[in-house]
Amino acid sequence: MSDYTDFDRARWAPEPPKRRDRTAFERDRARVLHSAALRRLAAKTQVAAPGTDDFLRTRLTHSLECAQVGRELGKSLGCDPDLVETACLSHDIGHPPFGHNGESALDVVARPCGGFEGNAQSLRILTRLEPKSFAPGGRSVGLNLTRASLDAVMKYPWRKAAQPVDLPRGGSGGPYGIYEEDADVAAWVRQGAPERRLCLEAQVMDWSDDVAYSVHDLEDALVAGHVDFARLADPTERRAVARTARRLYCPDADLAELEEVFAELMAEPYWPDRYDGTPRTLAALKNLTSTLIGRFCLAAEQATRARYGPGRLTRYAADLIVPRRQRLECALLKGVTAHYVWISHRAVRARQRELIMELAELVAAGAPATLEVPFRAAWREAAGDAARWRVIVDQIASLTDTSAIALHHRLRAAA
Repeated sequence: MSDYTDFDRARWAPEPPKRRDRTAFERDRARVLHSAALRRLAAKTQVAAPGTDDFLRTRLTHSLECAQVGRELGKSLGCDPDLVETACLSHDIGHPPFGHNGESALDVVARPCGGFEGNAQSLRILTRLEPKSFAPGGRSVGLNLTRASLDAVMKYPWRKAAQPVDLPRGGSGGPYGIYEEDADVAAWVRQGAPERRLCLEAQVMDWSDDVAYSVHDLEDALVAGHVDFARLADPTERRAVARTARRLYCPDADLAELEEVFAELMAEPYWPDRYDGTPRTLAALKNLTSTLIGRFCLAAEQATRARYGPGRLTRYAADLIVPRRQRLECALLKGVTAHYVWISHRAVRARQRELIMELAELVAAGAPATLEVPFRAAWREAAGDAARWRVIVDQIASLTDTSAIALHHRLRAAA
């Protein structure tokens, strides 16, 4: 599209001209779709462990649904749809086994090499670990995506040491998207970009992720029996959910405001009063999810157009405007899943974290023999203990839930 320049379409390692019937961003999308890292998301946790129920989503199906939401929202604003879809497909590609729970465990494991963050791991996979292209000097450049596609993936375009002070912080600090050892490619991606500002395509990806996550995880929680509509109709239960949402997702909101928004949202006529697994109630649940997605996306599109007008919007020409009301509604839906699924499964989550930390010790004790072949060479070539430890972290992060459990069992039995 004409609003994107040769600078936006540039690749870190220049490539010879290829067929002219595909754009650079179409090629980016294809590279991510065909990557092993994306396929592995099929066996990584979203709400429930993969394989526990054929209906429930995995990290891969979430990424595909996020991509569909983002492609349409981005297109409505004038963004290149393939560029936005590439970012949405890639946004969780760095997630380790057991989702965010595994991420927190790996962050502890990775302290000797600077920590672990799923967003930074995504950039590392796309620009280094997923074998597709190599620079003239022999260094892997991963999928060698365009500058604009990589920029659209970067939800947190800063290093751990340069986190904005106003970000919400957990026990190990706030989110970041760049490891120190990947600062060179990140600087190339962000060349000329306003400091810490996300491009419009990244903002569309981020909101699409929130929308897909909040709506579809609620659907899965209802189908799995963790949540039922009768409980959500109880003001006392809604108050408890609102407290969870406020603590995790919107600490600036007033509890009374959240309760009011929650009650009004559930009073909408498309909310079913029950779900019992029958085709009719399943259809009503599907209508709820599609209506909520439309509500959230249309609100963002209309608010953004109201500020910037009808022209095509790309890169740094605009910011995505999401009304506060829809942000709070989205936070409340995420709060439902957090309250009834994540918080109530503390014992399972603790065992998962223990497995990740034990696995790191077992892999390190036998390295490089305990590493998969692609990681052995990197371990041998690593300059120092911290770099070798990063290779071990890369190996564990690449595993699926099932392969992490299997490897832990095998190494523990052999120890």
